[in-house]
Amino acid sequence: MLRIPLARPYVGDEEVKAVSMVIRSGILSLGPRLPEFENKFADYIGVKYAIAVNSGTSGLHLCMKALDIKPGDEIITTPFSFVASSNPAIFEGAKPVFVDIEERTYNIDPAKIEAAVTKRTKAIVLVHVFGQPCEMDPIIKIADKYDLVIVEDACEAIGATYKNKRVGRFGKMGVFAFYPNKQITTGEGGMIVTNDEKTAKICRSLRNQGRDDSGEWLNHVRIGYNYRLDEMSCAVGLEQLKKIGFIIKKRNEIASQYTANLESIEGLITPYASPKTTVSWWVYYLRIGNTKERNRVLEYLNDKGVSSRGYFDPPIHLQPIYKKIFGYKKGDFPIAEKVASSGFIIPFFVGLKNKEINRVCDTVKQAIRRSKP
Repeated sequence: MLRIPLARPYVGDEEVKAVSMVIRSGILSLGPRLPEFENKFADYIGVKYAIAVNSGTSGLHLCMKALDIKPGDEIITTPFSFVASSNPAIFEGAKPVFVDIEERTYNIDPAKIEAAVTKRTKAIVLVHVFGQPCEMDPIIKIADKYDLVIVEDACEAIGATYKNKRVGRFGKMGVFAFYPNKQITTGEGGMIVTNDEKTAKICRSLRNQGRDDSGEWLNHVRIGYNYRLDEMSCAVGLEQLKKIGFIIKKRNEIASQYTANLESIEGLITPYASPKTTVSWWVYYLRIGNTKERNRVLEYLNDKGVSSRGYFDPPIHLQPIYKKIFGYKKGDFPIAEKVASSGFIIPFFVGLKNKEINRVCDTVKQAIRRSKP
């Protein structure tokens, strides 16, 4: 029986043709597709400016640079995320200060943020985990009270909305990512969005070796980086943007099928969606019992050809390098640890056939029955 993969990008002949046209043009970087992709992406999110970069991590790093984050500064963020959401603060010598999460949404808990604010706090880097938007109103209120900048890590949440407003528009900056397992892909790649012209100019300069906007190739006004996104990737991104409505719709349908099939299983926790939001489904994350049960489920699923794995386990604060640098230990953020140690993902991508969805669900049910002590 063929293995069902965890993820697969939704690409077709349109992307192949677009890339071929770029290659034949001979303009492979800093050509016309770059501003076209940026402008259309900005229009989609509903912001004035978009700056394409070679990864979501690079985008978050440039946000730290644009905010002039320095050694000794603190950034409030979540431990339940991919490590790239907190690493960029460390790149600049700042300290990520973690706040535990809500158990239903898996996002940073707004009720716990204020207690983490100190005189060194400069920003809140929130993460819309798995495509579920954070509870923005109380976070914005806290940021305004303490004069903090909000940066949205929306790398998992393109197209998601909070109160009918697309994520990426709530903070001073938002960052999206286009890795192949994301909703849309450019292979590698990312995008910074903002409504602030100065921030946009700084990010454009920094991603292109610190050059200014005069057009002079060897005129460097900042210490910058090569975080550019090539023309082939931008061409793929333009084709993917044409399909984004369809992609998000189909992913929502698959999530609904999974939930309908799995939500009644005793002991299994299916994803929660806040009534204030529309989720842009990135992965389908399930939770069960404890780590031993979860691991038995994973073993059975993978043995039966249904790809599955834990996710964000361990959470960031329990990654070896974070324990070494900051001295974090088990018990520091108990909800994040509980969620991470009991959760797992199952195959989720546009193109999953109904028979494959049914096979996944049936195998999950069998795995759970066998996982009990």
